[in-house]
Amino acid sequence: MLSLLYRILKVLMAHIAIDARIINSSTGTYVERLLHYLQQIDTTNSYTVLVRAKDKDYWSPNAANFKVKIAEFDNYSFSEQLGFKRFLDKLQPDLVHFCMPQQPLFYKGKKVTTIHDLTLLRTYNSDKNWLMFHLKQQVGRLVFWVIGRTNSHLITPSHFTKKDYVTFSGIADTKVSVTYEAADINKGAMQEYPHPYSRYLLYVGQQSDYKNIPALAHAHQKLLPKYPDLGLILVGNNNASAQKNQQLFTQKNYKNITFTGFIPNEQRDWLYTRASAYIFPTRMEGFGLPGLEAMGYGAPVVSSNATCLPEIYKDAAHYFNPDSVDDMARAIDEVLSSESLRRTLISNGKKVHASYSWRRMAEETHAIYIRSLKILE
Repeated sequence: MLSLLYRILKVLMAHIAIDARIINSSTGTYVERLLHYLQQIDTTNSYTVLVRAKDKDYWSPNAANFKVKIAEFDNYSFSEQLGFKRFLDKLQPDLVHFCMPQQPLFYKGKKVTTIHDLTLLRTYNSDKNWLMFHLKQQVGRLVFWVIGRTNSHLITPSHFTKKDYVTFSGIADTKVSVTYEAADINKGAMQEYPHPYSRYLLYVGQQSDYKNIPALAHAHQKLLPKYPDLGLILVGNNNASAQKNQQLFTQKNYKNITFTGFIPNEQRDWLYTRASAYIFPTRMEGFGLPGLEAMGYGAPVVSSNATCLPEIYKDAAHYFNPDSVDDMARAIDEVLSSESLRRTLISNGKKVHASYSWRRMAEETHAIYIRSLKILE
């Protein structure tokens, strides 16, 4: 009896570390929202949030049981495997939540891991160094396989990703839980983004090869004879992938395409609210946050039917085959030419957007922590 009471007391006062080294990245919204709501949900356990040195002021806790600690270890590196393990051994948390698969494989403490998708294993980005990317891919393959056998539990943002990972790793599907993500909408003031188009298609996000942006541009060009005033606005950092696409489109003499580079959220959101359609041409996603975000702002979504997207978007998107430029152009044309279809997509999009909740995601994640701490063992 005393032993049971001790274990109950221990879990009620557990020390949980959250590996948030990717908080200031494209996947960082997931980490930030998780932390935001965990502070409201759990006022008992203590949390140490691990970030890179550059991000030590990026997120600040507002709850006394949360603190930030620097963990300066590169992803998929020897320092991660050796130094990060020593770091965690010294920290001695009761549970670690790795918010991405990369982690020290020989760390023996209790841990759970979020696997957002398997794009690292399934894709190659041509703007990367071929040798280094494939070396990272092989290391990633090992990491993805091992964590299924060393973690107490795993988390994915969709049933598609869960099935994909279970098939790859061979673990029991009962060891993986789905916690759907969500999309927040800025209710503050927006800021106009000047552009020359009377109407436009919109894409927001990275332009890695699997995002399929050249096919989107090709489909847009096919539509110009029918819609000569139609623009294509691509929002996102002007990194190597975006520069590569700019060069390609210039060589092909494509018209009516704007690369915004980085713009403030207030301008991005203004573009969402005025887009004739938001286009998501990707070949692989783990959840598909940008399309859900677009729905929240009232943009009709025209989406690839690949991977998890029909699961997440349901009847709130008009779908196409991402491997067919003609099918993509067909789907976009149908939305542009049918006001009733646009209204239906907008209405359905608002309902689908409202069906997801970051707080519910955090609550479900917190429940996984408690189960993983095994209060009744």
